Amino acid sequence: MNDSRGKLLKNFLFVLLFANIICCTFFCSCVWQSTEQNPDYLPLDDSDYPYAGLPRIVIETENFAQIRNKETNVPAWLQLYDNEVPLSEPIKLTIRGKGSSSFTMAKCSFKIELNEKYNFFQMPANRDWDLISNFRDKSFLRNALTFELASNLNDEYVPKYHFVELFLNHQYQGVYMLTEHMKVGKNRINISQDQFSFFIEKTTHPDENDVFFQSYLNNTFKIHYPKDPSQQVITQIRDSVNTFEKQLESKGADLESRINVHDFIRYYWIQEFSKNIDGAFGRSIYITWETGDKFHMGPVWDFDLAYGIGNTSMMSPCDWYVRNQGWYKYLFINQSFKKEAQKYWRENHKIFENIQNFIPKLQKDLQKAVLNDEKRWPILENDKNWPFVESYPSYDSTVDSLKNWIIKRIEWINGHL
Repeated sequence: MNDSRGKLLKNFLFVLLFANIICCTFFCSCVWQSTEQNPDYLPLDDSDYPYAGLPRIVIETENFAQIRNKETNVPAWLQLYDNEVPLSEPIKLTIRGKGSSSFTMAKCSFKIELNEKYNFFQMPANRDWDLISNFRDKSFLRNALTFELASNLNDEYVPKYHFVELFLNHQYQGVYMLTEHMKVGKNRINISQDQFSFFIEKTTHPDENDVFFQSYLNNTFKIHYPKDPSQQVITQIRDSVNTFEKQLESKGADLESRINVHDFIRYYWIQEFSKNIDGAFGRSIYITWETGDKFHMGPVWDFDLAYGIGNTSMMSPCDWYVRNQGWYKYLFINQSFKKEAQKYWRENHKIFENIQNFIPKLQKDLQKAVLNDEKRWPILENDKNWPFVESYPSYDSTVDSLKNWIIKRIEWINGHL
C-alpha cells in the first residue's frame, strides 16, 4: 500500500513538474514573441524619475539584448509617452551604438532605424534618427544652440531635433536629443541621388567597415554617399579632392572655380565662433559635391566639445583656432578669401550675438528634466576626468558659464578681426 501511494505521489509530482515546464515555456514564448509581434504597449516605470515636461521615448530590445557596438543592429520596439499617456503605438525598429569616443562613455548615443517612416514631433517623416546623449555638455545646449545659429544664418540644411527623456529596457537613460540622422534625401541633404553626387566626412579614425580614402594633404575622408561605391566612383571623388588640395597650396588659387566660398565662410565662422574642438578639420566635418559643381561645406554637426569645453587652450574665449587648421590654414593665406571672411562677420555678427537670446527658452524646457538626468548621472561636480574639466554647483551655473563664454568670445573676435 505504501509503495502504491509512493508511486502515485511520484506520478503526481512528475505531472506537476511537466505542467510547470509547459507553462514556463508558454510564458517565455509569449515574452519572446512580444518583440516579434506588435505589443499592445511598452511599460513605463517612472517612479524614480517622474515626468519633467519632456516627451519620453521608451525602447525595449528583443529579449532585452544589450547594445554592445556601433555595427550590430539590435531588433527593438519604441513607444512615445507624454507623462503617462502613450503618444504612439509601439514602433518596430533596430538600434545600435553611435559616435566615436562618445560611445565609450557611460551615457552613450544611439542610432535607430524604424521599419517604416515616422514623423516624430512634426519633423518630416523618415526611418533614420539619432539619439544624442550630450554627456560631455553639462548644459545640454551646445548642439541645439549651433543648429539654431546655422539655421539663422540660412544654412541649406540643419538637422531638426527635439529633446526627450529616454528609457531603455526599463532603465532610465537621461535627457537626449532626438535628431534627424544626416543622410542624402529629399528632406535631409538634398543632392542628386546618383553615382555623380557625394556626401563625405573628414574624419580621423574610420571604422573597419567604412569606405574611405586618403587625400593629397593626408586627410582621411569617409564616403557616406553613394553607398557601396565602386572603385571608379571612389577614384572620382578622391581625384577631385586632390586637385583642390593641390590648388590650396598656391596663394593665388582660383577658389571660385572649386568651392562655394559663401558656404565655406559661413561654416568657418560657426566653427571658429564656437571654438569647436572637432572643427579644426578633425572629424565630423561634412562636405557635399556633385560632379560639375563646387564643394559645399556642411551640415554642421557634433558641437558638444565647443563653446569653452576641452583642454585649457580650448576653454579660453580668446585666440584664433580653426583658421590655423586643415583646409582653412591655406584658405586664409588667400587674401581674397580672408577679406570675404572679415566682411561676412561684419555683416552677420549680430546674428551670432543674438543667439544668446535663444538660451533662456532651451534652459526653461530642460530645467526639470536635468534634475532626473543628474540623479542618474551625477556629473555636475565632476572635474576629475576629461572632458569634465569644470565643476558646477547647479545646472543654472552651467548655463551662465556658457552665456558668459559667448559674450567674451564675441568681444574678442570684434577686437581682433
